[in-house]
Amino acid sequence: MIPAAFDYLAPRTLEEALEALAAHGEDARLLAGGQSLLPLLKLRLARPKLLVDLRKISGLDGAERRNDRLCIGALATHYKIESSAALAKSGRLLVETAGVIGDLQVRNLGTIGGSLVHADPGSDWPAAILALGGELLMHGPAGERRIRAEDFFLGPMTTAIGPREILTEIQVPAAQRRSGSAYFKARQRASGFALVGVAVALRVDSKGSCEEIGIGVTGLADRPFRARAAEERLRGEKLAPRLIEEAAARVADGVEPLSDLHGSAEFRSHLARIYGARAIRAAAQRAR
Repeated sequence: MIPAAFDYLAPRTLEEALEALAAHGEDARLLAGGQSLLPLLKLRLARPKLLVDLRKISGLDGAERRNDRLCIGALATHYKIESSAALAKSGRLLVETAGVIGDLQVRNLGTIGGSLVHADPGSDWPAAILALGGELLMHGPAGERRIRAEDFFLGPMTTAIGPREILTEIQVPAAQRRSGSAYFKARQRASGFALVGVAVALRVDSKGSCEEIGIGVTGLADRPFRARAAEERLRGEKLAPRLIEEAAARVADGVEPLSDLHGSAEFRSHLARIYGARAIRAAAQRAR
């Protein structure tokens, strides 16, 4: 189909983009890589009066380390993150997640910010950002606002970003000594989205016990989430095979699994246990 008619604006500064949002509110939509928005426009599920193209704004596509944090611009493409030398050592989970998104064309065009704001229940980035305990930086009429990743996703394709705000940067802690991470997913064959995806970031002490852990899950429920019950089972314990299986069995605790033509709730719960165990084992091995 052909999108409905709209006006087009390509601001060169963040201030210009914010002014456009302030003037048009919910009648405006932001364009980053377009991999999520353009299909909605073609199907006329989105019919904005104004399309604000962010791609000419400089400074929003970086990927760098600042002290003990990794800072990713919202316009950084999946491929830029996947191939970033700055993230190769201390941001392995980001690099690994970027590499399994869609296909080469999607990775060259799609952006991390666009994916997070779109908040598809099966998208990959939320799992990794949740596991890492990330923060999202937004700019709006009141200036800069930070929000924790676990407070950002409110429901299917619904987030805490305001209609006059722009996501500008994602920050996560850089990996420390004795840290390990992994992302495993069962992908839908046609789209590449996750039927279930589990990201794990953990750190062990000198004796091999789990000091800290984050487990982010996507595809299983109507929104991505942290598997707190599984985390608590492992925190402070040695990551023995039997304990890992016990924790993986708790990944779905407290959520209502999705059921659709791609997989039943029972099948998704089964996948959560399988891929949860794989991700925890791989992260533990890398930490050691």
